[in-house]
Amino acid sequence: MSAGRLREAVAFDEDTGAIGSLGGRVTAWTERHACRGQWIYQRGDEAVQAARLAGRSVHKIKIRSCAASRAITVGYRMRNTRRGLPDGVGTDTLPGSRWNVREVDAITDPMWVYIVVEGEVVS
Repeated sequence: MSAGRLREAVAFDEDTGAIGSLGGRVTAWTERHACRGQWIYQRGDEAVQAARLAGRSVHKIKIRSCAASRAITVGYRMRNTRRGLPDGVGTDTLPGSRWNVREVDAITDPMWVYIVVEGEVVS
């Protein structure tokens, strides 16, 4: 596949927060990898249908394999930096719409990493 289908700009962030002075967790996101990705429509298996019924969207993202992309875990989040808020949300100043990483497949294809992401609940 050529790079022509990698139309979206995505970034992957790791939670580098710590325990605050009162014992609560303080979340802080640090960008670990930025690249181009292809959005692949997820067909309707049971988990995808359940998420859609709950108002969340599920997508598969295809990115080039490299050391940084293979280091992505389910503890990360993905941002679509081509779309979404340009100035972030509140104290999180990183731009783009946010997606939770649900599954990472860095084994199936040596040239690509496939990542299943889920959007936040729509209210």
